[in-house]
Amino acid sequence: MQKIIIQALLLMIIAGCSGRNDLSDAYGNFETIEYLISAEGNGKILQLDVEEGSVLTAGEVVGIIDTIPLHLQIIQLKAKIKAIDAQKSGVRTQIEVQKTQKQTLLVEKKRLENLLKENAATGKQMDDLLGQLNILEQQIIATQSRYETIDSEMTAMKAQVKMVEDQLRRNIIMNPLAGTVLEKFAEPYEMAVAGKTLYKIADMKSMILRVYIAGNQLSQVKIGERVEVLIDDADDGQQSLEGTITWISGKSEFTPKIIQTREERVNLVYAVKVEVQNDGRLKIGMPGEVNFSKQESE
Repeated sequence: MQKIIIQALLLMIIAGCSGRNDLSDAYGNFETIEYLISAEGNGKILQLDVEEGSVLTAGEVVGIIDTIPLHLQIIQLKAKIKAIDAQKSGVRTQIEVQKTQKQTLLVEKKRLENLLKENAATGKQMDDLLGQLNILEQQIIATQSRYETIDSEMTAMKAQVKMVEDQLRRNIIMNPLAGTVLEKFAEPYEMAVAGKTLYKIADMKSMILRVYIAGNQLSQVKIGERVEVLIDDADDGQQSLEGTITWISGKSEFTPKIIQTREERVNLVYAVKVEVQNDGRLKIGMPGEVNFSKQESE
């Protein structure tokens, strides 16, 4: 009988040591913001230096999509610009010739007006000269209009060159932010399409523990408050970290099935985000606990 009592006491002590429902105020899982990095160009992936678990820096070139078609397109556009420029130069010369002819006719008109005053010329001669001037002015207007059209074509071609050059730069795959590669979705020699996800990356230096608290616990928390964060260790114990509350939900929600709080009958809870600096021990999806009261007592 005494042996049975001793065994029962030992079981109670072990149960008391292993039970954690009374140790922490909130429970949840670690998460972080995940970014899907997509291709911005179309073509064959020639290089993609990305591996799952690798750490990338912001602005680092990690791959390239085939740029030969874009280079050829730029060469073609520049050849068209050169041809248009030649047309533009020819039209400009034509305008100068027409303006010179107009000046010659104006001089002739002035001379003819003086002759008319002396009755040394006829009205028909003046009418013919005015007709020539009128035709020449119309030709100058038409040529100037043609010049403006060619100039607009050249402007459009130059804009196309800039667009293709921009697309050329987009075919260089550049990592936009520092972080750890979580998943890789493409491989070299596969075809890339604008918008196709290449890999997933996240900043693992700072993790977010999303926990849920009951309404009667709201008075214990406030944004900016430092709290104690607990994670499991290999010896079935717990390690303590420091976290900071960065967000408190303004509306309640039903308790997620994966979350267990101290009060098992609670139906509505409030989500709280706790930011924790990661020294390498924290992983996405890892469970964690938060203790508000212990941090307050310190």
